[in-house]
Amino acid sequence: MTQKALGAAYEAEELLTGCQAVSHAVRLADVDVIAAYPIRPYTEVMDTISKLIADGKFDAEYIIADSEHSQFEIAKHASAVGARSFAGSSGTGWMYAMEALAVTATDRLPVVALVGNRALDDPGAFGVEHNDALSVRDLGWLLVWAATAQEALDTTLIAYRVAEDPKVMMPCAVAMDGAFLTHSQHMVRLPSKSSVKKFLPPYSMGNRRLHPDNPISIAPQVNEDWVMEIRRQQFEAMSASEKVIKEAYQEYNGIFGTEYDNPFLECYKTEDAATVLVGMGTVVQPAKMAVDQLRAEGKKVGFARVVWFRPFPAEDLRRELASASSVGVVDRDVSFGSPDLGGVLFNDVRAALYPAKRRPTISGFIAGLGGREISIDDCVKMFAETSEYAKRGVGSVSWIGVRE
Repeated sequence: MTQKALGAAYEAEELLTGCQAVSHAVRLADVDVIAAYPIRPYTEVMDTISKLIADGKFDAEYIIADSEHSQFEIAKHASAVGARSFAGSSGTGWMYAMEALAVTATDRLPVVALVGNRALDDPGAFGVEHNDALSVRDLGWLLVWAATAQEALDTTLIAYRVAEDPKVMMPCAVAMDGAFLTHSQHMVRLPSKSSVKKFLPPYSMGNRRLHPDNPISIAPQVNEDWVMEIRRQQFEAMSASEKVIKEAYQEYNGIFGTEYDNPFLECYKTEDAATVLVGMGTVVQPAKMAVDQLRAEGKKVGFARVVWFRPFPAEDLRRELASASSVGVVDRDVSFGSPDLGGVLFNDVRAALYPAKRRPTISGFIAGLGGREISIDDCVKMFAETSEYAKRGVGSVSWIGVRE
């Protein structure tokens, strides 16, 4: 995913961390209400937003909450009354907000939130794992992973466009790897406010806006009378989101000159690859370098990065991995007691590839937990093990970089 030269759609180019890039996206989206209760490693988002407001560069209601639970309740209610809202968290802070996160999804409120991926305590850890964000995968949240600071900014703007579409109206979590992206600096192109207005319509809840002049009932006690129908509405909205996401990226490309070819799956040298690794987030950098190294040795390998996790790109994976004889899935998470003891991504990828006419051997790797680095050598090792398992005709799940 690349960009053309800086054009009229942009106001500046700056050296920013992933967190700072998201802060500018919030400014450019003209968010009305920000609910803040900072927790590492997403803290700098709220630090930067508060500075932008204090410097007169951003006009928004900035509310400091007394907990993560209150923070997401504020964002939820702001959304309900017609205000574009933003919040964020990490690790156990995200989990502490779980009640509010669940209700935001079932009430179909298009809040956008950042999840700075962090291991769940105890033991105390600030390093990246994906279990925090993945905890909402079945609640009705759209879920997307950014891999660069530029992508974090772009994806946040696109998240508002998708979440607020009348056919969708669902909350969206933008996830980024703690430290590896939240704190690392990249050159980022900042869109102009006028160009963002062309892309992002004004916020509107339509006839669902909670207001004294529009009496409506929200979250009534329905039990067996209507819960099935409410769940079906969520199901239909998630199903509709795939088309909306594609349209949003096409519009973004047209306005900003970006080149997001497939919003769901980033593929690197997979066209003729016999062995492909699949992963999410910043593992893409060492994986691509490992691909280049192994290609130079004559080995047909490739890498596929899952960008949108919900909705899940099942058809894209089946199409892009059609020529592969072996697939290895890199999980930065643990799913205790899962089928074959694999990670969350592993089992979703395996399920997606099950209907494929030519099903590859699928192996799983659990790596980089708690912020431990996934190196180029680790990726080379995973490619070798994935290829070896294919020769045996059976996959396996193994841990990479763990001390015995």
